[in-house]
Amino acid sequence: MGEWFSLKWFSIGTLEGFHWSQPYYLYGIAAVPFLFFLRRLFYGKSRQRLNVAFLAKEVKTSWIQYLRYLPAILSAVGIMLVLVALARPQLIKETEERFSEGIEIVLALDVSDSMLMKDLAPNRLESAKNVAIEFVDGRFQDKIGLVVFAGQAFFLCPLTTDYELLKQQIASIKPDIIATAGTAIGSALANCINLMRDSEAKSKVAILLSDGDNTAGNLDPITAAQLANAYGIRVYTIAIGKENAPVAQDSTDMALESLDTAVLKDIAQRSKGQFFQVQDARSLKNVFERINSLEKINIKVSYYQDIKDFYHIYLKWAICCLLGALALKCTFIGNILED
Repeated sequence: MGEWFSLKWFSIGTLEGFHWSQPYYLYGIAAVPFLFFLRRLFYGKSRQRLNVAFLAKEVKTSWIQYLRYLPAILSAVGIMLVLVALARPQLIKETEERFSEGIEIVLALDVSDSMLMKDLAPNRLESAKNVAIEFVDGRFQDKIGLVVFAGQAFFLCPLTTDYELLKQQIASIKPDIIATAGTAIGSALANCINLMRDSEAKSKVAILLSDGDNTAGNLDPITAAQLANAYGIRVYTIAIGKENAPVAQDSTDMALESLDTAVLKDIAQRSKGQFFQVQDARSLKNVFERINSLEKINIKVSYYQDIKDFYHIYLKWAICCLLGALALKCTFIGNILED
């Protein structure tokens, strides 16, 4: 902040920026002028003075005669600065560090045509995207990846702690992102396993959200669930949609689709996870909140304070003032009869 003899140490901004470790000493500053006033009041008339004869009468009325007050003023300022130093002005920089044993989570999101159904407003896919983004916001230091699937499955985002990037990827998901029709649940789960199989994370979780049975892909979902269990990956499966919901709201063919949950239940059971079924956006949000609470980890918070003292600055100024007052006492300014 500069050399100790800089006048900026006495600026209002600098003084307001300090943390005062012993602030009660500052109250004594107001008493210093009062003590000097009392000293002058009780002893001023009785003390002896040595008048100095100057060469000219005009000099007696000049500013020079006021120099005799300098020792008292410097002494008062020096005492005030000692009190400031005793108050311990400090600058404190606080640092918070948060640690956790991170969990690895992969979100597997069904983007097949049936996810455009509007039994969840505005539709199943958009509702799932919104809740997934909220889920990402609630995590801390967890690596989260994203897999999308329809008739095929692929990685949309690798495991990352860059949550802003992840949320952008989730928001960018479109219904036509995968041209192949169908629902490849087994392939989607295999991609989740590939992302986490070599990991040494304390906990590994896959959240698979779909609205139908496995109708595509080369890997059987049950086999994929057994592989997930072997790699220590818990799979939470979410069946989204109402029973006997229309396949397409704007279609002339209002065929009803029966929601098949047997495969999703079996996957969750074999991987030591849990199965959930939701029929509205509120229930879907509650499920993600439930998963969020089940996969919570202990977060250790450490606070550090970097404390820097500046009392020595004001102590140096105080010593200079007191030595200056003592030096002036040894000149013509001092009253040798009183001293």
